[in-house]
Amino acid sequence: MIVDAIATVLGGVLLLRFWMQAIRVRPPASVAQFTFTLSDWLVRPLRRLVPGVGGYDWASLIGAFLVVFLASSVLFLSGLSGTTVFLMALYRFLSWILYGFMALLVVEAIFSWVNPHAPLAPLVRALNDPLLRPLRKVVPLLGGLDLSMLVALILLQIAHLLLGMAFGFR
Repeated sequence: MIVDAIATVLGGVLLLRFWMQAIRVRPPASVAQFTFTLSDWLVRPLRRLVPGVGGYDWASLIGAFLVVFLASSVLFLSGLSGTTVFLMALYRFLSWILYGFMALLVVEAIFSWVNPHAPLAPLVRALNDPLLRPLRKVVPLLGGLDLSMLVALILLQIAHLLLGMAFGFR
């Protein structure tokens, strides 16, 4: 359980690092320092093997998968095959991505209710914008209320359900 918790935090930071660089968001200094300090030990050596291509930090994404794979490798001890462990790691990795997007949407909703001018609110809005922008074109405002966040959460949950079904875990 401790290994899983550590892997989840580290994997989440690596995925956040990838997403911030993919959509070219400049985080506040405190977030950048936390993210880079926690992940540089893995990303820098991986960059020598996997350079960034197309403006994407592939080393961060591959690092996140390596973290989840290593955390899942504990299942080898229970007698599962390497293929099964790899598929479970891939499922967990994709689940982390979906749960990360869900968490960002929830954090933005909380900021909008509690303190829309919080120092991290612009960062969270920028991280969610690529998800919400297409939905805002389709989902109409209802009495001035933007339901695109709710629609995005529902779509992400459906995607997670379909992912579980595709991997045979649901």
